[in-house]
Amino acid sequence: MTRLALPAPLALCRPIEDVRLGLGLNFEPKFDGWRCQLLAGAGRLWSRHGTDLTAQFADVAGASRALPECVLDGELVAVLESGSVAFSRLQSRSGRGPQRGEDFTVHLAVFDLLGLGEEDWRPRRYAQRRMKMRELLADGPPAIRPVPATGDLDAALDWVGGLNGVEGLVLKPDLPYVAGRGSGWLKWRRMHTSEAAVMGVSGRTPGTQCLVLGLPRGDGRMRAVGVSLPLAPAVRRQLAPLLRPVGEDEAELPGTVGGLPGADPVRYRPVLANVVVEIEADQKRPLEFGRFRHRPRVLRVRGDMTPDHLPTHRELGCAPKRRPAGPWTSRCPEARGCLRTS
Repeated sequence: MTRLALPAPLALCRPIEDVRLGLGLNFEPKFDGWRCQLLAGAGRLWSRHGTDLTAQFADVAGASRALPECVLDGELVAVLESGSVAFSRLQSRSGRGPQRGEDFTVHLAVFDLLGLGEEDWRPRRYAQRRMKMRELLADGPPAIRPVPATGDLDAALDWVGGLNGVEGLVLKPDLPYVAGRGSGWLKWRRMHTSEAAVMGVSGRTPGTQCLVLGLPRGDGRMRAVGVSLPLAPAVRRQLAPLLRPVGEDEAELPGTVGGLPGADPVRYRPVLANVVVEIEADQKRPLEFGRFRHRPRVLRVRGDMTPDHLPTHRELGCAPKRRPAGPWTSRCPEARGCLRTS
């Protein structure tokens, strides 16, 4: 029986923008899923934050009972019947577990071994842990498989976009497993640029102000597809004279537009949606719930474009099954300007 206090605190990654900073490290694919830890053999599953996921993912937990008792660190991934990966399907399991007629199966992509039997494997180096993990999973259930790894950057970059559901790379040194950022893990995502219209401004101070981004619906209206990261000072100065408030009411959008389901609502000040900005995101288009799952970065104003130049939400194939709840709630005390430049 494991002596680890479960759920155990997990190793975390530090994000980087240049993947070449990882030369000399071990590269693994970063799958688009839910981080979790699994007590195989006993069939127990927890989220990164320690929430018990055993009932929601009883299929994976059950499959793990065929393995020796060990503690594994990995990513839950929902695979559609077409073979593509859909992050949003994982959320459909919340509070209810596997259902008949689902159009996806859940797999666990394993990337580390924390414990085996009574022994704590975290003090061992990455290479040792990985070798033993692969040995344990060699004849294991198809739903629980090890992620590949390589020291060749070019080969690793081929996984991004080449393997299903891979959104970037995780870079790991040959060190012991330490909770938090002590393991020296790095995370890199491939970024894509596109354009969106500015629907509103959220945040009260220059350091927190960000944009509500939208795409045309095709019926003369805009649909919110995300909330940006806080604006860089240069971009904020570009936008300040261009944005025009619409009325004096503050608006509200559901949390799915600015983060994960269950996130707090996004309150913002609507503006006339006639300004287009170039954005950088880790998705080519807003997919999950019809929005960008991770907040895009606003790069610059596209003064050469109008919203008429943008593809519609439906043309991009990202129209969700349900419309977000909306729209407007409380009064806004200021209506003279939207962006603060100082």
